[in-house]
Amino acid sequence: MSRVLFTNVTILDCTGAEPYPGEVLVEGTRITAVTRGANQLSRDVDEVIDGDGSTLMPGLIESHAHLSIDDAADLVQIGMIPPEETTLIAVLNAKLYLDCGITSCISAASAKPRTDVVIRNAINKGQFPGPRLLAASPWLTVTGGLGDMRTQHMPQMSSMAITLDGPEEFRRMTRELIREGVDIIKLVISGDTFVPHAPSHLTVMSESEIAAAAEVVHAHGKRMSAHCRSADSVKLAVKHGVKVIYHANFADEEAIDLLEANKDWVFVSPNIGFTATASYAGEKWFTEEQVREFGFREELAGAASGLKELKRRGIRILGGGDYGFFVTPHGENARDIEHLIRYCDFTPMEALLTMTKHGGAAMDLPNELGQIQPGFFADLLLVKGDPLNDPKVLIDRRNLLAVMKNGEFHRRPK
Repeated sequence: MSRVLFTNVTILDCTGAEPYPGEVLVEGTRITAVTRGANQLSRDVDEVIDGDGSTLMPGLIESHAHLSIDDAADLVQIGMIPPEETTLIAVLNAKLYLDCGITSCISAASAKPRTDVVIRNAINKGQFPGPRLLAASPWLTVTGGLGDMRTQHMPQMSSMAITLDGPEEFRRMTRELIREGVDIIKLVISGDTFVPHAPSHLTVMSESEIAAAAEVVHAHGKRMSAHCRSADSVKLAVKHGVKVIYHANFADEEAIDLLEANKDWVFVSPNIGFTATASYAGEKWFTEEQVREFGFREELAGAASGLKELKRRGIRILGGGDYGFFVTPHGENARDIEHLIRYCDFTPMEALLTMTKHGGAAMDLPNELGQIQPGFFADLLLVKGDPLNDPKVLIDRRNLLAVMKNGEFHRRPK
């Protein structure tokens, strides 16, 4: 068992406490000691890393990962890529995420039914580098919902969604996907901005369909996540035990009350990166007329207002999300920290906790992941600069002097 000592570092432990100078000892896969001040711990170790005052913080946790998507411009493009190439895309993105300091991921949908499962298993076996991963199904959607790219004259068109109708189809497919090894069943309960016949404020999945999937998921001890933009979709998700609710940008007072009443187990991952970028930095992709037509700024303002209220009520918010599309390419995930500060009145610490402490809890490892404390997994970043003073330092990989996952260096300090 290797023993690594980080000394002369500024510890940003992501408990919510202010950073402090100190030392951290890693033994095997775990942090075994954290001290304040210099020369507190024995040098009888395998390796001493002198941080020269750099920030030592937990690895980032992405709450809405799409490792098997290749910065896609549309959903049809994703569906047209064969499974073999999709697997290669996921392998490359898994390494990229570690390069970017993302040491854990909650998948929010796989491009093919077994891709996440295969990638998770290979990472766990050490066959190639990647973050610890909770593997998800593709989107389970309904006819006319997000991801249903079929038309009457082209009924075989696909995306990253499996289109189902009625509780029996949802029950059967959920059983099949759990049989294949997924950790998470992903439901598309509401519409979306880019679905003209099913916009974001509509709830397109029936309660009986949600209930059928939930019955199977809970019986097998698995978990669900859901695309929920509409208020009713949020309410249905909470009612049926969906652990991570994505977006929630049209949540009304009743939905927020329900989230607050269940805040001990439910999480909201707003994923505002696409909307924020499209609203104010999307000149490469959208004209000003399109920005207005799609209502990006109004949607961002509505999401920001709701997030402020969710935060005030103590509902845990998760950072990151929906990276892997043309406006939000893989590797820029940490931009969500800045978005939460700029648009949603989060303090830098509150924003950082969305991708560390709260992410660890959402991974079902609240006492083992996302903080620098004794007994926690040694998922660590040594960062040049101060992420609280300037969160953008986390976007530039050159500032990540070291990346450690599970006590092993993915990037070793030079």
